[in-house]
Amino acid sequence: MNRVVHTIALSLLALALAPASAEAGTGKRAAKQESTSVVKRARVSKSFVAKQSRRASIIRLAPAKPSFGQLAGLHSTQDELELKSSVALVIDQDTQQVLLSKNDSAVLPIASITKLMTGLVVSEAKLPMDEQITIGQDDVDTEKGSSSRLRVGTTLSRGELMHLALMSSENRAAHALGRSYPGGLNAFVEAMNSRAKLLGMNDTKYVEPTGLSSRNQSSAQDLARLVAFAAQDKMLSELSTSPGHEVEIGRRTLAFHNTNRLVKNPNWEIGLQKTGYISEAGQCLVMQAKVAGRKLIMVFLDSAGKLSRIGDAERVRRWVETHAPNGVVPSNGNTLIRQVSG
Repeated sequence: MNRVVHTIALSLLALALAPASAEAGTGKRAAKQESTSVVKRARVSKSFVAKQSRRASIIRLAPAKPSFGQLAGLHSTQDELELKSSVALVIDQDTQQVLLSKNDSAVLPIASITKLMTGLVVSEAKLPMDEQITIGQDDVDTEKGSSSRLRVGTTLSRGELMHLALMSSENRAAHALGRSYPGGLNAFVEAMNSRAKLLGMNDTKYVEPTGLSSRNQSSAQDLARLVAFAAQDKMLSELSTSPGHEVEIGRRTLAFHNTNRLVKNPNWEIGLQKTGYISEAGQCLVMQAKVAGRKLIMVFLDSAGKLSRIGDAERVRRWVETHAPNGVVPSNGNTLIRQVSG
């Protein structure tokens, strides 16, 4: 009897303990899984932080390359309008009166402002604008390694290449224009420098037609002469101020836009313009625009910040609109009233 009772008691005890043991096992497995999951998350998090840290280190080890103007200390020059460009020149085109000047004789890289002379040489050569030109490997940028949507093998008319070079600053388009010039690229660069001399641009030198080379250099005074002359060329005026343009390349339609947002601004009446940028030159902008009834030539070189050249142009426009027609920006020796011949 006692043996039977003892057996029944053991059976009941086993039944009572079984669920508890199963729950404990599940808890241990869950805890183990949770622990494994936490470890995995920790590893992923650690890996992500490590990647972020390496990326941050790379950024810190590659500071922005200073422009020639910064290296020369030109940004320390003060002016009444607090322009962000270290070089500026604003001239009334009709009277030749200088309204504002700041380091306007400094000779600096001019980046894609170069393309204005490229366009002028092509225009004056009276080359057929419908002639088909194919982008070749020689047109690929090896100076800065910049990209382009005009693939090698793309064929466009000279007129379309002119449009893209002046409006959207397409480097391969500009290089192809120079390469396809009678006599080749060397003859084209020689023609660019000869034209500059004829315009009295004595501080200017070109070594290629795109502006990617920092050896393409000029002064604000010289560029003002170029802008004033080029603004008389109807084709250069129309193409450089075009808001956008689409080209058909095979089965693709590529849309290009103007690099100067001011051409779409209703507050501006722009007759000719060109932007430019490489690190050695900073942000650059030249324009011929009508402001308060006056045709003004504006040159802004070596501006720090992507939108600062636009901001400088806006500052000048507001100043001219709010002052007397013959007003000249006051300055501590940086602004001169003089006649510019040419």
